[in-house]
Amino acid sequence: MRMQQICFTQNLGADVDALIDALQPDRLFVLTDHTTRERCLPRLVSQSRHAAAAVNISIGATDTHKTLESLSHVWTCLCEGKATRHSLLLNLGGGMVTDLGGFAAATFKRGIAFVNIPTTLLAMVDAAVGGKTGINFHGLKNEIGCFREAEAVVVDTEMLRSLDMPNLRSGYAEMLKHALLEGGEMWADHLRFDLARPDLSRLQQLVAQSIHTKQRIVAADPHEKGLRKALNLGHTAGHAFESLAMEQQRPVLHGYAVAWGLVCELYLSALHAGFPTQEMHQTVRFVREHFGLPAISCRDYERLYALMQHDKKNVGENINFTLLAHLGEVRLDQHVSRQEVFDSFDFLREGGA
Repeated sequence: MRMQQICFTQNLGADVDALIDALQPDRLFVLTDHTTRERCLPRLVSQSRHAAAAVNISIGATDTHKTLESLSHVWTCLCEGKATRHSLLLNLGGGMVTDLGGFAAATFKRGIAFVNIPTTLLAMVDAAVGGKTGINFHGLKNEIGCFREAEAVVVDTEMLRSLDMPNLRSGYAEMLKHALLEGGEMWADHLRFDLARPDLSRLQQLVAQSIHTKQRIVAADPHEKGLRKALNLGHTAGHAFESLAMEQQRPVLHGYAVAWGLVCELYLSALHAGFPTQEMHQTVRFVREHFGLPAISCRDYERLYALMQHDKKNVGENINFTLLAHLGEVRLDQHVSRQEVFDSFDFLREGGA
């Protein structure tokens, strides 16, 4: 599989216009959520002659709007805007927008082209890259979706200047996951980065490394038959934390849930795969300092376990975990006992002590 086209830009409008000129769509649409419509769309349309003439489609912000209703709204707007199979959708937003917009484009008239312009750190290093699209359904994260890559991903780290600190941390959790998968200096560099006072120029270098790690894995296994499962590190437990928080009407940012999931799954990695405890504790300290602890009690354990049983990686009754034997050394499709999962929740709640 070819590497997805990633455009790191310092001239957003010119690079977006060049992409549109190359694709030559008959009609152009821009999808935003209500936040990026206010904060990011004016910058794009002021710089891009094509975007200034595009039809804007807007949906509600945050993951609570990553729904069938929002998807239907996008399809309706494409219909009313007379989109054809030769039209183009620009997804300008965070991971919710790129996930939902990619799925809308992949399914409208059996597929129209789309370009992702991520506006959050999480979207830049994760959601916008790799071809996973979808929506939440029946209380479960990304339950409905398909694999379909964007024609290109345009990464403009200047977008991050308006990003609040919780969302910056949320994206950094996925970068930390990539660093664990890569190992070596990349892991050490990520733990040394001052997340409380981020240097955006240094962050841009780390973003490029993170995207390269994900691209390398996705190119080797685009449809998650083998190696790509490595990218689920932290997500089996993380998605359960996220789904439980939605059920309890106290939603948490995706990256925070992933960071807590990393703590649980590094604990299981040390227990089952021999992951070094020194590296585990160093990573856990970083997570505890920057992401805190989830608001869960032992009364939530059974429900969390039940949510993990719905994970798309599972086969039959077994919950499939991605674990690490060492930094950069992945163990796929690992099984652990129910009690060991509960012990990992205890480890997390105790702050990794």
